[in-house]
Amino acid sequence: MVWLDNFILALLTPLAAAILVSGLDDAFVDVAWAWIWLKSKLQPEASLFPPGPRQLEAAPTMPIAIFVPLWHEDAVIAQMLEHNLGSIRYPDYHIFAGCYPNDSATQAAVRSVADRFPNVHLAVCPHDGPTSKADCLNWVYQNMLVHEEQAGTRFEIVVTHDAEDLVHPEELRWLNYYAARYGFVQTPVLALPTPFSELTHGAYIDEFAEYHTRDMPVRAALGGFVPSCGVGTGYRRSALERLAETSSNHIFEPEALTEDYDNGLRLKRLGCEQAFVPIAPHGNADFVATREYFPQNFRAALRQRVRWVMGISLQSWQKFGWRGTPSEIYWLWRDRKGLLANPLSVVANLACIYGLATGVWHRASDLAVRLAAFTFGLLLLRTGVRMGCVARVYGVTTACGVPVRAVYANILNAAATLEAVRRFAWARLHGRPLKWLKTVHAYPHRAVLLSHKRPLGEILISGGHLHPQDLTAALATKPAGLRLGEYLIESGLLTSSTLYEALSFQQGLPVASIEPATVRPEIARALPAKVTGRWQVLPFRVAEGALFVASPEIPTQAMTDELRAFTQLELRVHLLPTQEFQDLTAALL
Repeated sequence: MVWLDNFILALLTPLAAAILVSGLDDAFVDVAWAWIWLKSKLQPEASLFPPGPRQLEAAPTMPIAIFVPLWHEDAVIAQMLEHNLGSIRYPDYHIFAGCYPNDSATQAAVRSVADRFPNVHLAVCPHDGPTSKADCLNWVYQNMLVHEEQAGTRFEIVVTHDAEDLVHPEELRWLNYYAARYGFVQTPVLALPTPFSELTHGAYIDEFAEYHTRDMPVRAALGGFVPSCGVGTGYRRSALERLAETSSNHIFEPEALTEDYDNGLRLKRLGCEQAFVPIAPHGNADFVATREYFPQNFRAALRQRVRWVMGISLQSWQKFGWRGTPSEIYWLWRDRKGLLANPLSVVANLACIYGLATGVWHRASDLAVRLAAFTFGLLLLRTGVRMGCVARVYGVTTACGVPVRAVYANILNAAATLEAVRRFAWARLHGRPLKWLKTVHAYPHRAVLLSHKRPLGEILISGGHLHPQDLTAALATKPAGLRLGEYLIESGLLTSSTLYEALSFQQGLPVASIEPATVRPEIARALPAKVTGRWQVLPFRVAEGALFVASPEIPTQAMTDELRAFTQLELRVHLLPTQEFQDLTAALL
């Protein structure tokens, strides 16, 4: 097809020139990132990160409020709250979960946790939902004010999180440390690892690893505004009050699709000091970052990215224009250039494939060939940088998939950009408000959650059940082979019920209370006797497509694997104190 060959040849020069501009822009950020890294090595005292354990311990503890806006999150919110309550290592924090009056299921899930933990509060909006995340957050803030008045307290830091977030145990201590100097602090956000076949989620792995390793530190170092990521964001109370004073008490803009992004720019223009805490390991290469599962199929990811493009690129353009300092304008350009770069990247991919298949490039002009060769070199640099960022967080194996996922991400981002432009133009043409597109959330499975669990002794001390001196003495005198909890009970320092309450808190497993008369004999014998004896488990209920089993032991992967061989039902393990388990077994078997 001669006409198609001619079209590709005519397109090649302007296409290569446009991509060259974007590539040089990315290369500038790469150079700045390398300079910041070199400076941190030559002048460690000037480096923002990281504080040592002594610095974290010495920082005065400020009360922290965590805001979690919710709409139809009953499937995940209870697990999210229970897990994070059991893992966060900070002595003074409260969680305010925002719900709507017409979302009774989510309210019930929050109440099930709030009834057991006095630092969890249900914050109900005064009107039905859904409205927007920002509107929900504003009403959570008002609920916090009421709590402060009633309790005679004041929270000095507010942190935002979502229902799917796996909060790092040290996050609040880091935010507390940095909030002494900065009014706005953003901690890293990273996707949880998934298999290579999960291309959609893999795109999030690549993008967040690169963005939070490279772009965000460079923004902060070069004086640009630091956008909030919506989660893992810490606000000093004074910064929020400044926002409230300048926007009719709206600390989050109700009409904004990306209120988190807007707040970063708003606070920068109000003179608020901002910081991004770079990705750094804690302990055994456990990076201090909020982890979560992002959308894992094309449609869900498209929905989320359409909102991001509309909010960050289009709505912010409409609201903030191109005003500001040269540094602000530059980062606005960085945030908005995807409106052109995303579709052009797909066009470039198609032109490249066509050229390789037909050999039409041999007829291209020398200028077009030189531009194409230079942009290809920048592409290799870009890919290498991204692979390095991914390898640092997820390992070399995951990084090897970056080139494949990059092409997939180009298609996803281009589709999101075109759909965002269409929706935005339609809304402007018809005078309609932009619609908030909610993302469906999933929470990590138990094996992932266990990596963040606090030690049992720490939980017992923080709950007021054990003195630190008693724990130290118990650890020093405990016989080998005897578990800490058993030794504390034998020593009279702990009751069995208190131990299992702490284990429930640590493991995210409920403690059962079972009357033998309520258990049908055929259910109690649903598993082979040799299996129930070996693993100390006892089935006690079948409901909701699940087999409920009680055990005095914390379940292991080996145990669940063997039990699944005897049932097609989902397994739900409940803890039961040893004596109660023995009594129940004697009564039923």
